[in-house]
Formats: sequence, C-alpha cells, structure tokens
Amino acid sequence: MNANLKDVARDIRCDVIEMIGRLGVGHIGGCLSVVELISVLYFEAMRIDPKNPKMEGRDRFICSKGHAGPTVYAALAKKGYFERERLWTLNQGGTRLPSHCNMVLTPGIDMTTGSLGQGFSCAVGAALGAKLSRDGARVYTLVGDGECQEGQIWEAAMFAAAKKLDNLIGFVDANRLQIDGTVEEVNRVEPLTDKWAAFGWRVIDVPRGNDVEAVSAAVKQAQANLGSGQPTIVILRTVKGCGMKWAEDLGAANHNTAVPKEEAEAALRALREEA
Repeated sequence: MNANLKDVARDIRCDVIEMIGRLGVGHIGGCLSVVELISVLYFEAMRIDPKNPKMEGRDRFICSKGHAGPTVYAALAKKGYFERERLWTLNQGGTRLPSHCNMVLTPGIDMTTGSLGQGFSCAVGAALGAKLSRDGARVYTLVGDGECQEGQIWEAAMFAAAKKLDNLIGFVDANRLQIDGTVEEVNRVEPLTDKWAAFGWRVIDVPRGNDVEAVSAAVKQAQANLGSGQPTIVILRTVKGCGMKWAEDLGAANHNTAVPKEEAEAALRALREEA
C-alpha cells in the first residue's frame, strides 16, 4: 500500500467536511463513507493523468452514487485536475462543481450521474467499449446499498457477466442507511454477497470498508481478476458519516442535511489533531 494513503484520506475527508460546511448543507454522510475508496482509486489504483484528462485508454471511475460527488471533487483537486480553491464553490450559482457529478462541467469526471442505477449501466457500457476497442482501460464504479434496490442495477449486472467484462470493478458502499431509514427496513438487499455471486460476479467482501489498508488490498485483489472473464464487485461495509462523529450520530438523517458551522469546525480540529 502507498504509505501516504492514510494522509491522503485524511486530507480528502477534511476537504469534504470543509466544502459542505461552508455551503451549510449537503450529502455529508454518503460522501464521508467512501473517502477511503476514493483515496485508493485516485492515488494508487487508477491509470490516469490530470494533465491529459481525456487520455486514450485511461481508467475510468463512474460514481453511480452521484451524490458522493464532493468526495470525488476533493480527490480531483488534490490530484491536480483543478485548483483546490474551486472546492469552495460547491453547488453555488455558476459553479463547475454541482452536488452530483457532471462530466460537462468538471474536469476528470467521466460520466454525469445522479439518477440512481443509471451510472452503473453506463459503467458497464464503458467497460464493454473498452473491450471492443482493446484500449486496456479498466472501469471502476460505485453504487450505494440502497441504490441496489434499483432493478436497473441487476439488469446491468446480468449483462456484464454475460459479456465477460473482467475489466469492470464495482464497489457497493454498504453503509446500511438511505434517505428514508435503514436499508433493512426500507427494502432489504442482503445477502449482497450471494446475490452478486448469483449474477455471475466475483465477490470480495470487506468488513472494514473505512480502513484504507483493507480497501487497498481488496482493490489489488480485484485488479488481479483481469483476464478471468468475470467482473468483480467489492462490498465495502462502511459507516455513513465516517470520521465526523456528529454526522455518524445522526444516523439516516445524515443523508442530505444542514451542517452547522460549529460541527464542521469541531470535526476539522479533531481530524487535524490526529495528523
């Protein structure tokens, strides 16, 4: 594992809290639960070039869970796709950083997402396109566990297995919460491991989905599946709001909520003291 990944994850988590804190409202819970994954993808796993965002054969990341866009923006800024100061324009008038990912507005975003399930289908299409063009690109995509209630997810999953898209690596942010309550209460999706396996995917289950070392190891394991004729799904057992105790304690209410300035400042102090 890249020795600096823990520092990268802390910096990205701080920027997410600060940008949503400055705005005063946002998808704080689901943004913080995927910080470790985004850190590993952009700073260890993916073949990308900030100086050439449209590079042929580059790896793609498609955030089907589009409301986690601020976490992706923080990674893109840290990677050098645009200046960090742009982060503070999140979701404001005229911004190039809307709350959900937009490929037209933001350098480094490979697909516009937000309507749950559709980004995953786009990722499957991108993986098929890479196979047909033989450009060597790997496609990474992220869905939420609540998003797995969408039928479109399973249609795309079935297609990906049928087409043997082993250059496709998916991730489920299994934080067990969604906007209306717990995933278990709203519409149970477990057992996720069995379901994905039944659809023909190789499954990697990560009990510590907010442990950057565990995430890094799982991504390496998934990458080793290239050439197997089987797509891979990594189920990350995460904590919604991870790293910001106030958000964690809100439970399902942290999906899209007002974030008091004092709570954001307290979380930033705590994280920086850990450095």
